[in-house]
Amino acid sequence: MFISRPRLSQASLTALLATGAGDRLAFVPARAGPSKLAETLAAMANSHGGNVLIGVSAGGRVVGIEDVDQERETVQAAELLPSPPLILPMPEMVQLEDKAVCVVEVPPGLPHVYALNGRYLTRAGMRNRLLTTTELSGLLLERSEAGFEARIVSGASLDDLDPGRIESYLDGVEGLTGAEWQKALLARGCLAQPAGAASPTYAGMLLFGRQPQRFLHNAKTILVRYAGQQMGDEFLRQEASGTLPEQIRQAEAFVSANMRRGMRLRGLVREETMEYPMPVVREAIVNSIAHRDYAVRGEGIRLLMFSDHMQIYSPGRLPGHITLDNLVSERFSRNEAIVQVLSDMGFVEQLGYGIDRMVAIMAEAGLPAPVFEETVAGFRVILRGRGEELVSSEPAPRWGNRVLTSRQEQALAYVAQHGRITNREFHELVPDVSDETIRRDLADLVDQGLIMKVGDRKATYYILK
Repeated sequence: MFISRPRLSQASLTALLATGAGDRLAFVPARAGPSKLAETLAAMANSHGGNVLIGVSAGGRVVGIEDVDQERETVQAAELLPSPPLILPMPEMVQLEDKAVCVVEVPPGLPHVYALNGRYLTRAGMRNRLLTTTELSGLLLERSEAGFEARIVSGASLDDLDPGRIESYLDGVEGLTGAEWQKALLARGCLAQPAGAASPTYAGMLLFGRQPQRFLHNAKTILVRYAGQQMGDEFLRQEASGTLPEQIRQAEAFVSANMRRGMRLRGLVREETMEYPMPVVREAIVNSIAHRDYAVRGEGIRLLMFSDHMQIYSPGRLPGHITLDNLVSERFSRNEAIVQVLSDMGFVEQLGYGIDRMVAIMAEAGLPAPVFEETVAGFRVILRGRGEELVSSEPAPRWGNRVLTSRQEQALAYVAQHGRITNREFHELVPDVSDETIRRDLADLVDQGLIMKVGDRKATYYILK
C-alpha cells in the first residue's frame, strides 16, 4: 500500500547521490525485479530506514528508467513481498541529468519486524545481511511484534477472572499446585503489574476470564457443517465461545458429533473407520486457537465441514519467520503465554505446531496430506476426508446389545440426531422423571463409554464418544 509524501527536489536528490551508498542509501539498477528490491526495503525497514534510488548504478552513476509505469508496479510488488507487507510513501520519479530516477523512501521507526521468505535482514553499510539471533530477539522485543497477548485489558479487573478455572489449572500443573495464584499467573504472562496492582492481560482473560467475549467480541470459533461439497442453504451452525480451553473442547465435540462414520473397504475386508483421524482434527483446532492473531478484530476462527473436506481458518498470517516452505520444520509462537498455558493443560506441545505430526497421521491413514494456505489476512488448513471410501456415510449404532433403559435409548437417539444433549433437553424428552434420575442416567452412559461429558456447570452437554 502507498501513502503520499512531499515531492523531492533535484537538489535533494543530487545531495543524496553525493553521500554515496551506505546504511541509509542504496542504489538499485532499473529492472532489478521485485525480489531484489524487496531485500533492500525489508533490510532498511528492520534498521533505521533510508532511501532507495532506482535507476542508479552501484557506483552512483545515473542510468535512468525507461518505463516509469513498469517501475512503479515493480516497487508496489516489492512492498507486498515482506511479511507483513511494507506500507511506504508513494515512490517518486525525479528527473536528473535528463533521466528519470525512482526514489523509494523507507521511514525510520516502522512498527513491525519484516521477514522476507523466512529471513530477517538488516542494512549494514552498502549491503544487506541476516540479523543475528541476538539482534532479532532485541528487535522483536523493541517493536513488540508478538505483544498483543501481553497487553493489559482495558476496563478489566481481577474480578473478571474465574477463580474456579484458575484453581483447576494450578491444581493440574506440577510445580504450581498450592501456589499463590497471582504470582503464578504473573509468571505465566496472564497478569501484568506495571504500576503496583496486578491486572489481567489478554492472555489471562482468554484463558481464565468469566466472559472473555465481553472484552474481545470476536475471540470465538464459528462451527458449520454443510450438506454438500460447497456452502449452501442446508447447514448446521454452532458458535463456540468462552475461554480458549472451552472453545477447543466445543469444537472437538462438534466435529466428533458431525463426522461421518462407516465401513471402509481394505481389500476384501471391511473395517469400521471415521471420516477424519481425530488426532489431526484436534491438532488443527488447537493450532488455530493457540496461534491466531487476537489483535485482528472483526472475525473469528471458522471451522467448516463439507461432505468431502474440512477447512479451519484462523485470523492472522503465519507469525515471525514461519513461511509455508518451512512450516513443518520451523517453530515460532505468536502467543507465548497462551501456548504455555495450553501446554500446561495438555492441549499443545509448547515448542511446536504439531504440523509434522498431522502430516504423518494423515499418511498413516491413507489420506491426502493437509493443505496449508495463507490468505490476505489469515491462515487456513484443509483436510480431505475418506469421502466415497466409506461404504456407509452414517454411523452404525454404537450401543450394540448393552442393557439400557428406554430413557437412555431415547437420549442416545437424540444425540445421534442432534449431535449433543444437555440435562434440560433430556428432561424435555422424559418430563416425568426427577433431575436426579436424569443425572444418574447420563452418568451411567458416561461410565459405559457411550457418551462423553463436555464443559462444566450450566455449560455442560454430552456427545457420542
